[in-house]
Parts: sequence; C-alpha cells; structure tokens
Amino acid sequence: MKIGILGGTFDPIHFGHLDAAAAARDSLELDVVMLMPSRLPPHRPSEPRASSFHRFAMAALAANEAGMIVSDLELHREGPSYTSLTLETLHREGHAASDLFFIIGADAFAEIATWHDYPRLFQLSNFVVVSRPGHRNATHDGAAASGRTSVMFVDAATRDISSTDIRRRIAAGEPIDGLVPRSVASHIQRHRLYVPSPVAAR
Repeated sequence: MKIGILGGTFDPIHFGHLDAAAAARDSLELDVVMLMPSRLPPHRPSEPRASSFHRFAMAALAANEAGMIVSDLELHREGPSYTSLTLETLHREGHAASDLFFIIGADAFAEIATWHDYPRLFQLSNFVVVSRPGHRNATHDGAAASGRTSVMFVDAATRDISSTDIRRRIAAGEPIDGLVPRSVASHIQRHRLYVPSPVAAR
C-alpha cells in the first residue's frame, strides 16, 4: 500500500494543505493520504495557538471531507515532532520505506538541510515535493535518494492560504469562507478558537 503523509502544525488546517495532499495523491496514485498534526513543530518559534485536541479534531474533520485519514502518532510523543522519528515508528509498525511518501511543500523543502537527521531522512521515505504559490519546484533530474526511495516533484495549483492569515482574520472578525472546509470553520466558531480573550482585547 502506498501511503502519503502530510505533517504540519495545522493551526488551523486549510485548503492549501489539502490541495497539496490531493495533488500528491492524484499524481502518484497513492492509496491513502494520512494527515498528521505535530505536537511540537521543531521549526516553529512558538507553540501552536490551538491545543493538540482541537488541531487533531480539525484535521479529522478536514480528512473526512477530503477522503483522507488522520493520525495522532506525533501528538502522543514527547519532545519535538521530528519527521525521522515518525518515519521510524511507521517502519516498526510494518511499513516499508518504499511504501511511504512524505508530502512537503517546495518552500519547506528548500530548508530540508536544516531538519533533524538530514540527509538520512531520504532513506526513511520517499519525499514528494509539491509546488507552492511563490515557490516553484526547481529543475531536477529525478535521481533516487537511495536504492529504495526517491525525491519526486509535483507541480500543482495549490491555493495561496496560510494559517497565520486565517488566525489574523479570525482575530479581526473577518470571514474565512473558502479558506478552510466548512466543518473546520464550524469547529473554530463553536469553540471560539483564535478569538482574542476579553483581557487581551482591552
């Protein structure tokens, strides 16, 4: 089984994330795509605004609408959510490196040399680099990263959306229609996520 993995803070998850996951799934004919919220993103300067509970709930709602699945693997592990540890855990669960396809935006891939366990990461999974607005994929020769895995490039028209802008919009009382799935928007509204507290608003 070919399993796509899209990790991220998902604070909140949005259509930009889902566009990348769908592009990888359709281009490479993946059997399933797993959305995996991270507990503590190593490259993020501050902790996520929403709790792990809410970020998982939003990812689960989005996965249901997009025909994907969600995993809480990283949420149960202490410390930074290093991709190499996640992939090693999947190996122990019986998944071969050649069957795993880690989906990453071209903007994040440009910083891959700063990731924990680089370059050994490329031995643990295939990497699928999806173009992002303002970050097109560079020319490549398709060379394999190892004997079992490859780095693959997918050009796709992913929507130009950021979680930072969504949080700003919510805090300012602006609409987020068309930026997140309806079920995610309803969850955010129901639990008043990203809304400034009365004290902070004074």
